[in-house]
Amino acid sequence: MLHDPNRIYIFDTTLRDGEQVPGCQLTTSEKIEIALRLEALGVDVIEAGFPISSPGDFESVVALSKAVREPIICALTRANTKDIDCAVESLKHAKRPRIHTGIGSSDMHIKYKFNSTREDILQRGVDAVKYAKRFVEDIEFYAEDAGRADDAFLAQMVEAVIAAGATVVNIPDTNGYCLPDQYGAKIKYLMDHVKNIDQAIISVHCHNDLGLATANTIAGIQNGARQAECTINGIGERAGNTALEEVAMILKTHQALGKYTNINSKHFYELSGMVSRMMRMPVQPNKAIVGKNAFAHSSGIHQDGVLKHRETYEIMNPEDVGIDQSSIILTARSGRHALKHHLERLGYVLEKINIDDVYERFLVVADSKKEIKDDDLLALMSGEGSERNYKAGVTVKLLQVMCGDPLVPTSIVRLDIRGEMKEAVSSGNGPVDATIKAINSIIEKEVDIKDFHIDAIHGGSNDVSKVNMRIKYDGKHYNGYGFSTDIVAASANAYLDAVNKFI
Repeated sequence: MLHDPNRIYIFDTTLRDGEQVPGCQLTTSEKIEIALRLEALGVDVIEAGFPISSPGDFESVVALSKAVREPIICALTRANTKDIDCAVESLKHAKRPRIHTGIGSSDMHIKYKFNSTREDILQRGVDAVKYAKRFVEDIEFYAEDAGRADDAFLAQMVEAVIAAGATVVNIPDTNGYCLPDQYGAKIKYLMDHVKNIDQAIISVHCHNDLGLATANTIAGIQNGARQAECTINGIGERAGNTALEEVAMILKTHQALGKYTNINSKHFYELSGMVSRMMRMPVQPNKAIVGKNAFAHSSGIHQDGVLKHRETYEIMNPEDVGIDQSSIILTARSGRHALKHHLERLGYVLEKINIDDVYERFLVVADSKKEIKDDDLLALMSGEGSERNYKAGVTVKLLQVMCGDPLVPTSIVRLDIRGEMKEAVSSGNGPVDATIKAINSIIEKEVDIKDFHIDAIHGGSNDVSKVNMRIKYDGKHYNGYGFSTDIVAASANAYLDAVNKFI
């Protein structure tokens, strides 16, 4: 790991530090599922847990060691032989094991946490590294609360543990105290004053108590650190840890920094959602990179600019982080350009519409609602319904469904494909599945349904059902919308609405 000075290694601690959030504990199977996604993401190190802390954590480290092949599997310990022995046992199946041991380095911790002296703490740290080195070659040492530690003593500690065999030295801003220039200067001090610094990787582990975790991490990297310790969505104790997705995208966006990771950023959005669901930790809408508003635009000026040229208001391509496209959100602040965009998406031919008149009616509705949805636009355009068509239209001319116990759900579908009538019969797991299969047998396209949502517009058994559907065809995604008092008909309409976007 010492050959490329521009390579930044990503150490993910979602399953250890991230899981220390109250109420966010994961089962072993959930940890394995996340770990496999982290492996696909391209992280270099996965901190699997703190084995001595509980039988569950021990078993999780064992299970992850068996399940994961490429990343280093790391187990946390305190600087004592009992912790290290437990970690060694938990890592016996790991292909690439690492022990992460350490002790406090600030006078605050030395005096009040350990009731000890610098000399004693230094010796305990060295002894822990030497003991761990007897079992595992890759040893990371953490100098806890390094953000508040005396620089000269910290340098002495770093030099001593590297001499004892540490391959990585972690300089944590444990309490999120440092300002970026302070933290960067601390890393630079170590790079300039530790004689054997070239024999180990310096790692940065920052907390977000003052909202500076990512900024401090980047400052550390700019001054010589080559490993960044992060969590997905920035989860972690108190205000959280450095967000992995933020560090990776900063380095990708600011290529002038000359640093890179092996992260495949296209996995971020999906992995963010998985971690959020499993740990019951909602992602705030304005969260950088993966928040639902990160690529959403509601201001008319911004919408107009993005629709003309994406980079006017976006410094990243949403597809680079696994999001299909930017969102143009319709509100009372949206302009004509955004309204046209959504009407075209819904299939309206703008040349046949008085857009000024529609926009005036749109503003009246928008002033009374926080956000305008597709069904609002369809209601708004009800007087223009005859104008909604496609250049290459496929429409349903007959839909007949048979279902109910003990019948196998079967659907008869007749489509009008540009004036040519075609019919098919198909069975499925339910009436909607049978209908989609019948349509597919007619259009002869390989289509995957990625999202499928059914909602009642008002409520009640005789209500109009609204179906939103997102499909994937030939590597691209298309959205469809349909509504009817018949759920199956609404689903067929939504499916064809999406299909008509590419057929």
